[in-house]
Amino acid sequence: MPAQGKHRRPKSVSLSRGIAAVTTGGAVLALPVLGATTASAAPAHSIAAEKAVAPVSVTAQANSVTKAAPAKHSVVSGETLSKIAREYSVSGGWKKLYEGNRKAVGENPNLIHPGITLTIGAKAAAPSDAKAGKAAKAAPVAERTATAERADRSERTTAAPAAAPAAAAPATYTNDLDGWIKESLAVMAQHGIPGSYDGIHRNIIRESSGNPNAINNWDSNAVKGTPSKGLLQVIDPTFQAYHVPGTSTDSYDPVANITAACNYAADRYGSIDNVFGAY
Repeated sequence: MPAQGKHRRPKSVSLSRGIAAVTTGGAVLALPVLGATTASAAPAHSIAAEKAVAPVSVTAQANSVTKAAPAKHSVVSGETLSKIAREYSVSGGWKKLYEGNRKAVGENPNLIHPGITLTIGAKAAAPSDAKAGKAAKAAPVAERTATAERADRSERTTAAPAAAPAAAAPATYTNDLDGWIKESLAVMAQHGIPGSYDGIHRNIIRESSGNPNAINNWDSNAVKGTPSKGLLQVIDPTFQAYHVPGTSTDSYDPVANITAACNYAADRYGSIDNVFGAY
């Protein structure tokens, strides 16, 4: 047993020396040692690099999402797609903005209504061939048409009050001497027959005292069978000759009687205003 122990120990010493010799053997065997050190350090370096890179990638992704997030714009009166596209520097201009908001705007890109919300940077929905054709036709005149339509609306709004007189109710007259004279004057004005309210009123009071049914059955005209009738005591032949269209054919009708008498007086005396006695 002791002999065996001695035998094993020299081997152990010899091995130790070999290792020492190899260790002091210089640089040739030092390389594996350095290599081992480098190899063992590599995984630690990779993990650290991954940890350093990971936050940067996440941050970049977050920034990308922030930049890509679409903005919202509420349309106000007077705005056009072109103007809004310029304001937000939309790549592709008003066409790109319209493609992304076709549903909100509608089929006509020239008309955008105040209050609708546009998404700036929205992805365009694929339009049908028919819709794409309409948009293409409208594209060259989008800005010009929108301006023309605003001007047209402004012109219609400004012109609206001018149409009001056409809808005015027709004039009405009272059923008395004052109303009959005023209505007769309106008819006379349409036919260019001269005369004034005072001239007519003065002659009516003298001839009939304002009685539209007055008749003279005792003068020379009555003897001839053509008595004077009505407010201005007109005989039938004179009434028929000077009857004014648009008035009654009844010589007792107040307006028809006055108008026919004034027409006769204008032909013979220049105006009913020039009559101060029997005529």
